[in-house]
Amino acid sequence: MSDSSRDTAAGAGWGTAERGDYRRLMPHKVEKLSWLSPKTLWAARNGVLASWFGDPTGRTRGRWVAQRAAAGAPADKVIRRDGPDRFSFLVVGDTGEGDDSQYAVVPGLLKVGRGTDFAVIASDVIYPVGSADDYHTKFFRPYQDYRAPIYAIPGNHDWYEDLGAFMRVFCDDAPPLAPEPAPRPLTRAWLRSLLWHRPRPTDGQHLQKASKLRSSAEQQAVQPGPYWAIDAGPVRIVGIDTGLLGTLDAEQGAWLREVSEGPRPKILITGSPLYVDGEHHPCPIEGGGTVDDIVRAPEHRYVAAIGGDIHNYQRYPVQVDGRTVQYVVSGGGGAFMHATHTIPRVGIAGVTERDFRCYPLRGDSLAFYSALYGRRLRLRRFFALTEAEATAVVSERLGIPPTRAPGGPVRVTRRMRLLASLLGAGGRPDRTSRFRLPVRKLYTRLFSPGSATYSPPFFKQFLRLDVTPEAIRLRCHAATGNRAQEVDPPVEDEVIIPLV
Repeated sequence: MSDSSRDTAAGAGWGTAERGDYRRLMPHKVEKLSWLSPKTLWAARNGVLASWFGDPTGRTRGRWVAQRAAAGAPADKVIRRDGPDRFSFLVVGDTGEGDDSQYAVVPGLLKVGRGTDFAVIASDVIYPVGSADDYHTKFFRPYQDYRAPIYAIPGNHDWYEDLGAFMRVFCDDAPPLAPEPAPRPLTRAWLRSLLWHRPRPTDGQHLQKASKLRSSAEQQAVQPGPYWAIDAGPVRIVGIDTGLLGTLDAEQGAWLREVSEGPRPKILITGSPLYVDGEHHPCPIEGGGTVDDIVRAPEHRYVAAIGGDIHNYQRYPVQVDGRTVQYVVSGGGGAFMHATHTIPRVGIAGVTERDFRCYPLRGDSLAFYSALYGRRLRLRRFFALTEAEATAVVSERLGIPPTRAPGGPVRVTRRMRLLASLLGAGGRPDRTSRFRLPVRKLYTRLFSPGSATYSPPFFKQFLRLDVTPEAIRLRCHAATGNRAQEVDPPVEDEVIIPLV
């Protein structure tokens, strides 16, 4: 097995490694998505409009579910996969930017995914707005050689065009919803409808042709709707749709409570992770309660909750009533990288730094962002931090031993401490906090999507889960964009989840 980032800097993708072969999979011309473009920001306005004028996602989702029920989808929304009690599947989150960082994941995913029974995309299948015209290069082309079904739950970006393209691709070519009656003038709903982004009338004309790239019988999958459950082997996998604002409508909440009943072990797949960046986000349900209330209830027997949306990997093994629930973030499937060096020293729900895992490692994340700011601000010499220096200064700020042993002694200088503070390492405020560059919350909302790079290392990842009646083995595999990690995708984290 090849070195991981926890073993060596080369395992993380640093150095003069040979670039991988992923580029031969890419189309000749690739659109470089810029989230700083006014055109892109205007097209992706629906999330802001929903937060200002009310979120219509729950009502629209209810109409999609009713349409699928009328078309014969199972009322309980459970996909029953008959087969052996031992099986494997992949989870890959936040995939569809269609550039180097997405395609760099594909060779390793195909290799590790050989023999798996299906895959799940956990949030944001397509960027920037879930357009049907983008499915060719951002879904069908990259995964054309994965020889098993792919299921998906939508993320907020898939909802920016009211989920129409997602439903066509994953839900048996669902026809468009009938127009709703116009809202009363001068109401919040009326103001929202005036500004609401909708798909172009010509969107998706070539979708049928694109779908032929994944047209073999073993690749076919039909979902009962945007949320669903899969019964496979000894477990039930429950996928929920958290819409534009990371919440559940009352109808889906009632379904989730019902489908969570029974002694069968369960895994939740959600677009909004419940533990992330050292914080708890239980995910509210309209009418009362939270998703995490359901996960934590011992009678429901959830053993893991895996969320996308945040573009890195994190794992929190939380003790709940004498059992361990693995809360996982897995959103490193192709989009720009969210920083991990801004995660403060972990101490939440009984989980400490000793228990917590993340990828990329915080030091690698800081080195990545220091190089990025050096390029963007044309101050490369000032921002220059080697991976060893970044690892050392993060270790000092958090008061933890370095995850990866440095190649030699590293002296932490005042410049390194200043850079770490400016870039928010450890999330710890200090005297320079008012001068901190946008990396965490503001950067996530605006600047971080502009941090896409087109040369390794990319610090992407995906999961493989192997299920037996006794246990689930969950492994996080890295994709750096370098050939060494394509040939033998390193394991960045591994945990055995007992079922009995």
